Amino acid sequence: MSAFRLAHASAENWGRAAKSCVDQLGPADGATLGFVYVTDRLSADLDGILTVLREMTSVPHWIGTVGLGVVATGREYFDEPAMAVMLCGLPSGSFRVFPTVAKKASELRAATADWKEAGQATFGIVHGDPRNPAAPELLAAVAKECGIFFVGGLSSSRGGLAQVADKLMDGGLSGALFSGSVPVATGLTQGCSPVGPVRRITACQENVLSQLDDMPALDALMKDIGASSIEELSRRAANIHVALPVSGSDTGDYMVRNLVGIDPDKDLVAIGERVSPGDRIMFCRRDKDAAREDLSRMLKALKRRAGGVPKAGVYYTCVARGPNLFGPGSVELAAIRDELGDFPLVGFFCNGEISNDRLYGYTGVLALFL
Repeated sequence: MSAFRLAHASAENWGRAAKSCVDQLGPADGATLGFVYVTDRLSADLDGILTVLREMTSVPHWIGTVGLGVVATGREYFDEPAMAVMLCGLPSGSFRVFPTVAKKASELRAATADWKEAGQATFGIVHGDPRNPAAPELLAAVAKECGIFFVGGLSSSRGGLAQVADKLMDGGLSGALFSGSVPVATGLTQGCSPVGPVRRITACQENVLSQLDDMPALDALMKDIGASSIEELSRRAANIHVALPVSGSDTGDYMVRNLVGIDPDKDLVAIGERVSPGDRIMFCRRDKDAAREDLSRMLKALKRRAGGVPKAGVYYTCVARGPNLFGPGSVELAAIRDELGDFPLVGFFCNGEISNDRLYGYTGVLALFL
């Protein structure tokens, strides 16, 4: 595996930003795969950006997408025209870019049927279209059928939501698979901290909870967060979310979903996920200090596994994190650099983060090439 090269730039004119990146990258001898992430201020120009990068570097394969922000080593670009680009020289048979998988897991098998290493692939980087309502189920089905551990995220944008998989596409999942000859280590960090106990749903209808542990759902919510009145609950509601523990996880992982609404007259709580009686649930709070502590935990664990400075990395973090949670100064990316070292890293701010076979929220997902 040859060296990874990183470039990132911000400019009102996309051509200047692309040229700056090409100049920073220098000779691309031996590079076989490129990553390109652009902010949504440049979403309409992504096709031109991809054409320039391919022609100026001669790198044949590209993956990437659009985000409200993009990230590079130690740096966040949020709500400004910017791009982050990384090149790597993986052996041509060690990865395969795959086009949009929109409906069935079998589409991925069909797209990689002629790839000799397909049966050895265990890791993938995937970008998803948030407009596809079946994205979570499709991701789970693809991961299970193909035995792939995915990292990535859903595009986020106030404009176009294109993905790059050698060309522009949208509507489903796309990205790249990697064979076992490409060593990686991955980690997940949460942006919320649980409050109260894990409860069991005893009555519900789709996404509306009526009873938790045989207690009116609204009463359970107020008890767990320590709210003594509906007025107090309303004042604190913006920071309160719902956590769904991941079955079988040995690290206490949970998926966070929004608290959609309450009905004080009927003691109902609506959440941003369909659930069933018997499912487990807990309430959680968005907390900057807890998020920084959990980020530190993840980075220390990855540092032990990496055994040294990684060759490169990709980072996919929620649009509600970064400056919206930690404040200005690229705090989140600086923490990664300070703990793991100075290495090429790219990624973007997502509308949902992907780790293994699940779609998370308010999280950061980091994958290191070792």
